Amino acid sequence: MQPLRAEDPQVIGAYRLLGRLGAGGMGLVYLGRSAGGRTVAVKVVHPHFALDEQFRARFRREVAAARRVAGDARPDGRQWTAPVLDADPDAAVPWVATGYVAGPSLTEAVLETGAQPEPTVRALGAGLAEALAAVHALGLVHRDVKPSNVLLSLDGPRLIDFGIARASDATAALTETGVSVGSPGYMAPEQILGAEVTAAADVFSYGAVLAYAATGEPPFPGDNSAGLLYRVVHEPPVLGPALTGELRLLIESCLAKSPADRPAPADLARRLAPGEGARGLVRSGWLPAPLLERVTRRAVELLDLEADGFSPTPTPTPTLAEPGEIPRLPSGLDAPHRGSGEPRPRHRRRTLALVTVALAATAAALVYLLPSNGNSKASSTKPATSATGGAAASSVPKEFLGTWTGDIRQSDGTPNGTVTAAVSGGGTGAYVVRTTYSALNVLECHSKAKLLSATTTELTLEEVSDGTPALGCTGNTSKITFTLTGGDRLAYASEDAAGGRPTATLTRSGQ
Repeated sequence: MQPLRAEDPQVIGAYRLLGRLGAGGMGLVYLGRSAGGRTVAVKVVHPHFALDEQFRARFRREVAAARRVAGDARPDGRQWTAPVLDADPDAAVPWVATGYVAGPSLTEAVLETGAQPEPTVRALGAGLAEALAAVHALGLVHRDVKPSNVLLSLDGPRLIDFGIARASDATAALTETGVSVGSPGYMAPEQILGAEVTAAADVFSYGAVLAYAATGEPPFPGDNSAGLLYRVVHEPPVLGPALTGELRLLIESCLAKSPADRPAPADLARRLAPGEGARGLVRSGWLPAPLLERVTRRAVELLDLEADGFSPTPTPTPTLAEPGEIPRLPSGLDAPHRGSGEPRPRHRRRTLALVTVALAATAAALVYLLPSNGNSKASSTKPATSATGGAAASSVPKEFLGTWTGDIRQSDGTPNGTVTAAVSGGGTGAYVVRTTYSALNVLECHSKAKLLSATTTELTLEEVSDGTPALGCTGNTSKITFTLTGGDRLAYASEDAAGGRPTATLTRSGQ
């Protein structure tokens, strides 16, 4: 979680905001707390989407449908989705609040611990299948089932990002340009080809997610976006020799090229958990020890979030600190709550006791409760230096000047478009790089980056949108680095508040 920024609101609806959880193409996600002490995730759409009435109408329908999913509970009360608690699709900037899941995404889990053991994959698959069965029964299609939209908690998996992710495909601009909602490597063939998207598309994405969990690798590898999409449409998945037996057959059936050949989610749930369903698999403990430690740490970290420092100061008039930066929400959203002086409920002791019981029940060691030694924070404040120890430069060295291009890879290794960076001369604080990001050859995002530090072999920069309107681009601030690696190559790395860490190897244009 990242701290709130100057442009962020302090309150949305009835929720005090405690920090930023992340950001995406459709909006920002904040961690919030209700007056009763419940921790929530508050998703706020980007302001430019608020101007699209078609988006608002679809967002309104999706919120209503997501509430129906939460209300259509199973007898055991499990839905395997994050419930919608509150929303205001008619606000100046629409938002929705869902239950907060204190656990890492599947992407984070696999990157940190590798392929997951079969009992974990089966429990994961059963929970997600039950979630999709409930969603499809209401006539809904998620359209963006991927590892980063699957969260792992002590009491089971959760499928997230229903409203904002799917409302986006109704906007006029996206329809006109033919952009498909989804993520490369986890989109169904029919999504890539622009054909009709049905519930079967979610099953294909589900199969790709299970393959990633079971093998630690995406089932459709590729060196670039075009090659990746070709493989999804025309080639069989790469599942590796370690994935065998019934689980392999199940995943292969989900990854059938024809939607008609894929099984229904309810059948998948019965095959993975024939007894009590996903609940039975989760109840006996479903996370391996490394993930159990990670999840319990995250649960305990919630206890350290203090809202006592909340200051009911007036929200300034919306302004843009930089072109393309997300403006502060209109004051009408939080005006009713200013000056209330409402104290934060004191549930710390009770919550700590509950967490301790949970830790004991799962045999988690008490060392999980020990605080960090703080070394990571200290290291993050060190100034950037070159790999060769080059002396700091006051401006961009001539070796970096020019235009560079390369293919981007997501943190899980999946190709995700290209980046072109035009590097010009300038000193610290000057905007010396202009970048263009192209995804699926139909979506372009334009950014600029100012120089933070430079050595003879490395540039460290802060990147923001250049203000060019582009539907689907986040406008997030990122820290990027360019490192000379020899052979006239640049290593590109980026990190933003949403936790994204794409990388690329760039070459000079024309080579």
